[in-house]
Amino acid sequence: MDKPWLSRYPEDVPETIDPDAYPSLVEMFENSVRNYADQPAFMNMGALMTYRKLEERSRAFAAYLQNELKLKKGDRVAIMMPNLLQYPIALFGVLRAGLIAVNVNPLYTPRELQHQLSDSGAETIVIVSNFASTLEQIVEDTPVKNVVLTSLGQLLPTAKGTVVDFVVKYVKGMVPKYDLPGAISFKKALQKGRRLQYVKPFMSGEDIAFLQYTGGTTGVAKGAVLTHRNMVANVMQAKAHYAPVLRPGKELVVTALPLYHVFALTVNCLLFIEMGARNLMITNPRDIPGFVKELSKYPFTAITGVNTLFNGLLNNEDFHELNFSNLNLTVGGGMAVQRSVAERWKKATGVQLIEGYGLTECSPLVAACPYDLGEYNGSIGVPVASTDVRIIDDEGNPIANTEIGELQVRGPQVMQGYWNRQEASKEVINEQGWLSTGDIVKFDDEGFLHIVDRKKDMILVSGFNVYPNEIEDVVALHGKVLEVAAIGVPNDASGELVKICVVKRDPSLTKEDLIDHCREHLTGYKVPKLIEFFEELPKTNVGKILRREIREAELKKLKQEA
Repeated sequence: MDKPWLSRYPEDVPETIDPDAYPSLVEMFENSVRNYADQPAFMNMGALMTYRKLEERSRAFAAYLQNELKLKKGDRVAIMMPNLLQYPIALFGVLRAGLIAVNVNPLYTPRELQHQLSDSGAETIVIVSNFASTLEQIVEDTPVKNVVLTSLGQLLPTAKGTVVDFVVKYVKGMVPKYDLPGAISFKKALQKGRRLQYVKPFMSGEDIAFLQYTGGTTGVAKGAVLTHRNMVANVMQAKAHYAPVLRPGKELVVTALPLYHVFALTVNCLLFIEMGARNLMITNPRDIPGFVKELSKYPFTAITGVNTLFNGLLNNEDFHELNFSNLNLTVGGGMAVQRSVAERWKKATGVQLIEGYGLTECSPLVAACPYDLGEYNGSIGVPVASTDVRIIDDEGNPIANTEIGELQVRGPQVMQGYWNRQEASKEVINEQGWLSTGDIVKFDDEGFLHIVDRKKDMILVSGFNVYPNEIEDVVALHGKVLEVAAIGVPNDASGELVKICVVKRDPSLTKEDLIDHCREHLTGYKVPKLIEFFEELPKTNVGKILRREIREAELKKLKQEA
């Protein structure tokens, strides 16, 4: 197979990795505990937890799950919480007990939560009290029998934890009333677990580690079946790609993306656990001033995020006063990194914002820019080690790397399929193990891979393909634009018109300014014909702009006007 990207690998980045470097994530975790026992593992709201303490607490939780709740290997446990010290304890407790972790977005509606709990068959859930009222509404319609309940301040030092919980519940009103009879305190579960015997089950790489649910943007949310081998492989792939700029036992990574999100799960949690790093967890990254204040306290060396997060930081004056002398790795994923954001980030921090690309079905990392890229080039870099990619046409036939088509991926990080959905699995993974991503891509002359767009997001104007990413990238270059989303709007004459939805950075921005700007950078049929200004754009909990939601609202509005 022709692999034009290999020529872009730095000399110290291997072309292959060993997906069986550890028999399971549990062995990987135990190895780090041995090597870094008394070093800080996780920090959150001023509290610190060492690798040794994480091992003790996760072992106690595993023992509780095995003995008190009588869970057996392969049972599913849902974890529904933001970035708190409780998350890694629950996660590694679940994995060490031989169970399957089901990550749940805390902001789910009752309907979404019911679907995921029922679809996964999870009989146990670990949840923060802020979201307990959501669970109460649907718990009787799910398989859930065991509810382990915690609060934002439960594992903080007593005085601080009491204050945090009081403020969150009574001052900010962030804990709606709920009634969950029989729920047990997470803290009490750990206390009980310490007195119980933990028995390490036999685990192989083929055992399932996670049911990681997709966002459901292509229909009902489905659980990607990710084995221990899938996850170990992806950790090793990420390590091979980024290791030359990382020092074992010396890194401090900022985790603003929630750990229930697969990008943060693999890169921030698992990779940096493997490397013995300190992990600074940010519970509420939307509070940019508070986030920046937290960053000012630590000599952070690595940070990951999505484009909107980096953009938010760059628009905060205090962020520019931080000390970036220790920073050596910035990784953007989850959505396209815009040129304007990448260039401003490098100017502010002195460090290149490296774009990575992945999807839940691939654990998630598929490709990333080399650490020595130097300048933003609009690509998602090169496929990571031991990963094959190819481009196919609309009929599913492989085409030349120089042509535009759908990306397919094959490698040890590719999921086993969707949980209990054989037909849906066959639709995306063929008999040769190639996973169809739904992303339209091309290679440039230097061997870098470029995402042109999602299949379903493409706008068709008078027979010409228009890709929203390109429009958004150009509009974002305008200095008075804060955020932008491009969608296609039905039109009798041309099939579709390009519409941009814009949040202003400068109130003086006009529609005419944007049209003139776009005409300067885009060919005629790509120039937006419709412009609407918004106070804010709808986003997922990790900050990804929801084009689909904007498009659906537009269609609804058009129907009402018709």
